[in-house]
Amino acid sequence: MSETTTSNDDFRCGYVAIVGRPNVGKSTLLNQILGQKISITANRPQTTRHRILGVNTTAHSQVVYVDTPGLHMGGKKAINRYMNRAASSSITDVDVIVFVVDRTQWTEEDNHVLEKIKQAEAPVFLVVNKVDALKDKAALLPHLKMLADKYDFIQIMPVSAQTGDGVAELEAEIEKLLPLSVPFFPEDQVTDRSERFMAAEFVREKLVRTLSQELPYATTVEVEKFAIENGVRHIHAVIWVERQGQKGIIIGKKGQQLKHIGELARKEMERAFGGKVFLQLWVKVRSGWADDERALRSLGYQDD
Repeated sequence: MSETTTSNDDFRCGYVAIVGRPNVGKSTLLNQILGQKISITANRPQTTRHRILGVNTTAHSQVVYVDTPGLHMGGKKAINRYMNRAASSSITDVDVIVFVVDRTQWTEEDNHVLEKIKQAEAPVFLVVNKVDALKDKAALLPHLKMLADKYDFIQIMPVSAQTGDGVAELEAEIEKLLPLSVPFFPEDQVTDRSERFMAAEFVREKLVRTLSQELPYATTVEVEKFAIENGVRHIHAVIWVERQGQKGIIIGKKGQQLKHIGELARKEMERAFGGKVFLQLWVKVRSGWADDERALRSLGYQDD
């Protein structure tokens, strides 16, 4: 991160929403841009549940990226409505929209996202992600031509959020469209989210990655204690599930699965926070929490 020159008359600052259907790589793109992990990732739809700001400050600009949950269709529970509200509201009042799609795939949910974007007034970059994993490279060019007919995008840019290919070029183009402005955030601030929030997210990421298809969507994490004592972060977190049977899946035989998840999460926290972490996890049942607006609010799912 370069030193900010806030007195520079050419300094630019603005908000950029990263949107798309679930599992297209929005969070991976944000982490790649920032050069560090603030948004959890997993090869599974709807990993991102909250709107997260990522702040990237250079000598010439400050770009405030808004990572959003995947806009999706068909989810009828309160948590699905919450995620869709968080994503839809992020499209309004931003300076630029980055619409992320997956290689040569175009689905009804991509159409759904595009219809939302058409209601906004911001310029839109279409980012075709995961091109490094494209088996038939010859299929890309005709697909890009088809995409160009769908909307008046500022540019259509193939990238790999995983490897970083094309990402610097995308950042440079975004910067050109931001308004002249002083920075909104201190130059050393990278996100609007607290370490307490990040701790819960890291536990949830390890749940998703470890249990994969076994893990019920109706699982969330609540940090009940976050204290720093003698330089050590003491974190107590509860993994909430909806049914008793789900509890056993997470705990595993003789508690080994939960212990493994805790070890992975603790190491991720120590990397992110730069210090020693003492983590304790519990698994508890809270029936129907994912379809209960009041329960969602008490667990931190609150509209910004």
